[in-house]
Amino acid sequence: MILFALSIAPGIAISLYFFFRDQYNREPRRHLLFSFLLGVLSAVPAILLQMILLPLQEKYMPENILSIAVKAFIIVAFTEEWCKYVMVRYYAYRQPEFDEPFDGIVYAVMVGMGFATIENIGYVMQHGLATAIVRMFLSVPAHAGFAILMGYYMGKARFNPGSRFLTMMRGLFLAVFFHGAFDFFLFLRDDSLIQKNISDIFLVGGAVIIFIVALHFSRKAVREHVAISRAMHEKNEYDQYL
Repeated sequence: MILFALSIAPGIAISLYFFFRDQYNREPRRHLLFSFLLGVLSAVPAILLQMILLPLQEKYMPENILSIAVKAFIIVAFTEEWCKYVMVRYYAYRQPEFDEPFDGIVYAVMVGMGFATIENIGYVMQHGLATAIVRMFLSVPAHAGFAILMGYYMGKARFNPGSRFLTMMRGLFLAVFFHGAFDFFLFLRDDSLIQKNISDIFLVGGAVIIFIVALHFSRKAVREHVAISRAMHEKNEYDQYL
């Protein structure tokens, strides 16, 4: 019971943080909850795709740094971020309540935390308390960072129809890039042949650096869209006053 609580706590905590961060034009709870559940469901197609692609990779690619990069960036990062993107794009993005750029971040985080929570339950139940603690402060917040980057550009795309597709693809690309780079260092650490030649501290440090850089850009993205939300709210209040 304690492990289960620890496995769901970080995703729920981050979701609540962004719910309260959206203070000027808060989204309906039903949309947020459904987005979280869609994030949980998005793990299903991601897992199915990985179950197909991983055996093919093992069969046709020799085990080396290139194959680890393919696994990290394409088989894992792309499939997971694409499945999360689809849930945001074809549910939350279409809602009339998606009416300011910050909403892209809020909904993407809800979907991302749904995915991260179900993933976290699997890892924690399998590997125990130490994994729960590490993932609470690293892996789950990293998923939030990837979601923020994707949601930032989805929010921009909603209000720039002329470049909508390219803007959304930019967000997806950044989410995949940082997710893939983060996993790449961790997969190198798990590879016994690679680990003989590269320090374990270096590999973990690489993942942590990617995590910090992603969070840095995520914080800037949140600040920018919160400022826009505040300005839109103040303008609406001023218009009503007039």
